[in-house]
Amino acid sequence: MTSSARRPVRRVEADPTAEIDRDSWWARIPAVRSVLEHGLDLPPGVTFLVGENGSGKSTLVEALAIAHGLNSEGGSRHARHHTRATESPLGEALRLVRTPGGAGHAYFLRAETAHGLYTYLQDEVGDPGVFHERSHGEGFLELLAHKFNGYGFYLMDEPEAPLSFTSTLGLLGRLDEMRAVGAQVVVATHSPVLTALPDATILELGEHGVRRAAWQDLDLVAHWRRFLDRPSGYLGPLLRG
Repeated sequence: MTSSARRPVRRVEADPTAEIDRDSWWARIPAVRSVLEHGLDLPPGVTFLVGENGSGKSTLVEALAIAHGLNSEGGSRHARHHTRATESPLGEALRLVRTPGGAGHAYFLRAETAHGLYTYLQDEVGDPGVFHERSHGEGFLELLAHKFNGYGFYLMDEPEAPLSFTSTLGLLGRLDEMRAVGAQVVVATHSPVLTALPDATILELGEHGVRRAAWQDLDLVAHWRRFLDRPSGYLGPLLRG
């Protein structure tokens, strides 16, 4: 069986036994509503979730982590650290259709709760990593190098947040290495750099729900191109001058 056929998770869909309040804020997000009504096939390799703030990217990737049994604030299946619960109940309303015998490793990295994960790993688990002793970006990359390895199911929420342009390119290369060994990765991101990864799947979330998109057609790519070409076109209406 090929690595792509053995991808750990084939599909996410609503759990028919779950009680779902369809009028709740999270269930009314168009992308979430689409997943609850129609399900979503997850391809092998790297999948990017893109869209504006509020489109459901983080809500969906956090729910995938919870449905897979991972800590909602980052880590593995065995991680036990929490600060303040901010995630929606969506993870409890979903079920994953898995490949028999294809579980592999799994890990979730969530940029906004990475500090708590570092503390848990160093102070409670005794992890040899020195995440707090490095810059935010360096700690992030060290964690990726140590925890995101081999065949398995990996989730990232806005991993570009602490990274420089050069480090983001390094992460792009790391994602390519991961998929080469059969890893299945889902990344919620605003980065036009990461989403340029050749042969990755891009799912654009918005009022339309969820749809596949090509990198060159993404709004975020078009906006960055126009901004870098002529910043005044964006800054003029915003700044008093």
